[in-house]
Amino acid sequence: MRSRGINGAPRQTWGEQRGRFHMSIDHVGQAEDGNEAETVGTAALRYYSVAPGVRLNVRSGPGTGYTVVRVLPEGAKVPVFCQTQGTTVTGPYGTSKVWDNIDNGEYVSDAYVYTGSDGYIAPRCS
Repeated sequence: MRSRGINGAPRQTWGEQRGRFHMSIDHVGQAEDGNEAETVGTAALRYYSVAPGVRLNVRSGPGTGYTVVRVLPEGAKVPVFCQTQGTTVTGPYGTSKVWDNIDNGEYVSDAYVYTGSDGYIAPRCS
């Protein structure tokens, strides 16, 4: 991880994990009139656990009719960048039409990912 910035200058951190880049930005500065502080918070990427004991198929689209592009190992955790509706799947966390986009062109059924919700927890994929 790298970090820079002092005296109210932007601080940026970035790093690489398994070939994927993650970045967060903190900025605290003084407004032009000198009376108010401006704050922009950190954007954190959250990872969600795949159901215990499951080797989960990652597909090229949001449904069981799409090609399996890889298989996640047991104990995997995944980011959810966006979600979309697809094939209905029944898994350890119920029956769901929601599919999680975990990387560019990679989707997993939300029925196998513990998000703590039966609905959408991320923006809809466009």
